[in-house]
Amino acid sequence: MDNCHLLNQVLLTFTESFAKHRNDLSALLITPQRYLWLGSDESSTLERLSFLENNKFAEHQQFRVAEFIDLPAHESAEIDIEGLAYADYYLWLTGSHSYKRQKPKSKYNDVKNIQRLATITSEANRYILGRIPLVDGKLFSSCPHPQNPNMQLTAAKLELTNQGNLLTSALADDPHLGFYIQAAIPGKDNGFDIEGISIYQNRIFLALRGPVLRGWAVILEIELEDSNPGLMTLKSIGAENKAYKKHFLWLDGLGIRDLYLDGEDLLILAGPTMDLDGPVQVYRWQGGVKVADDVLSYPELIQKIPYGNREDHAEGMTLFNDVAGKPSLLVVYDSPAKNRLVGDTSVLADVFSLS
Repeated sequence: MDNCHLLNQVLLTFTESFAKHRNDLSALLITPQRYLWLGSDESSTLERLSFLENNKFAEHQQFRVAEFIDLPAHESAEIDIEGLAYADYYLWLTGSHSYKRQKPKSKYNDVKNIQRLATITSEANRYILGRIPLVDGKLFSSCPHPQNPNMQLTAAKLELTNQGNLLTSALADDPHLGFYIQAAIPGKDNGFDIEGISIYQNRIFLALRGPVLRGWAVILEIELEDSNPGLMTLKSIGAENKAYKKHFLWLDGLGIRDLYLDGEDLLILAGPTMDLDGPVQVYRWQGGVKVADDVLSYPELIQKIPYGNREDHAEGMTLFNDVAGKPSLLVVYDSPAKNRLVGDTSVLADVFSLS
């Protein structure tokens, strides 16, 4: 497949206070009533836009994650929201779970910048994996299930630990991923980095940007159950009865930048795991939610996404069928090109055909 099948563009308009984050959108999701939810990898809030006529989303509403889920650090510290999913009146979100290496900045001299390159940090809010009740476009800490009033919907997160959360603790001794976690390799150095989430029934699929192992990308599958109020723990799953399952996918050497459930298929937005411009491609993993243990999978390449020179890095996608009237994907970009920025508060996203 040689061409990008761009159908049109959509205008996203934010409030002035959030406008700077139109440059670092990292996750998006369309939910019932045509609400568009977005996350930034530089904030700890969730953004909701409403669909207006003529391919515009506006009427920006902001929700503080800290109002619904207890954060381990102050909410001024980013969650690095990299994935959103919706299932059974819950909005799910995941932070990157990644370490971060400081980058050189022009205001410092070379000596200082070289020191910065040696500095690796871990931020506690990045290990948030949680759910928030979502009913009629609004988030709640707790509310009755709309179709079963006797059932209470409650916000909750996977239990945290001193070094991350229960998932990173379980993975610390994994033969494929454990080294990257124990060695604290930063996400942008091909380290451990979650960048997508999808929910199928009671199973959660977490897509990794890194590590990519000899060209093979990884998706984790877990199940969670409530433990204490507001907290969840890992269930044992799979043939080995472990706390997680691993799926290995050949995406032409790329890592995963986002994940979306389409029936029983998983749509995968793939891009470089390191700090590179491209390529960026969309794959369809047919029947991905039913793949057995210990299988190497080869998803089908269905779409190429354009990328720029140090700009226009596709970071998030969501199905756009209900709005576009045809099978399509809405894609947002990190570091958008200047011609995507409209006025002081808006940015253009792309709509691609989906085969």
